[in-house]
Order: sequence, then structure tokens, then C-alpha cells
Amino acid sequence: MNWTAVVVAGLALSLMGTALGVVYSTYETRQLFIRLERIDAQRDALNVEWGRLELEQSVWSAHSRVERIARGKLDMVMPDSSDTVYISP
Repeated sequence: MNWTAVVVAGLALSLMGTALGVVYSTYETRQLFIRLERIDAQRDALNVEWGRLELEQSVWSAHSRVERIARGKLDMVMPDSSDTVYISP
């Protein structure tokens, strides 16, 4: 058997293996990029929802709303100055 033929066959097999490795790594890279894009879209949607929830929280906890509910539903009133006791430290 000729050593040149063996070397050429070995190089051809190595070349085919390398080509298959490149194809596989390209496929994996594309799959990971698609996954990254989905995760980025999910992150953006969650950021939008977070902003909406922060806005909703600020509306629900607004001082005027809390005071209106305290007066209306709980029958709370602001105490007179004579009912206020100041304690010095």
C-alpha cells in the first residue's frame, strides 16, 4: 500500500469531519440565537409589564386615594389640635 494514498485518505476524512463540525456548530449557533431572541422578547415584555405595575401601584397608593378611602369607608377624621399630644425626646 502506498503511504501517499493513506495520507491523502486520512486528510480527506479529516476534511469531511471538519466540514461536518462546521455545519453542526453553525446549526447550534443559529438555534442558540433564536433562543436568545425569544428570551430578549420575553424580557422586554416583562419590563413593559413591570412599568405598568409600578404605575398601577403608584395610583393605588396615592395619598389622596388613601385619604378618601380612610374618610369614606373607615370613617376616619383628622384629629383636632387639642387631641394631639407632643412628646419631646
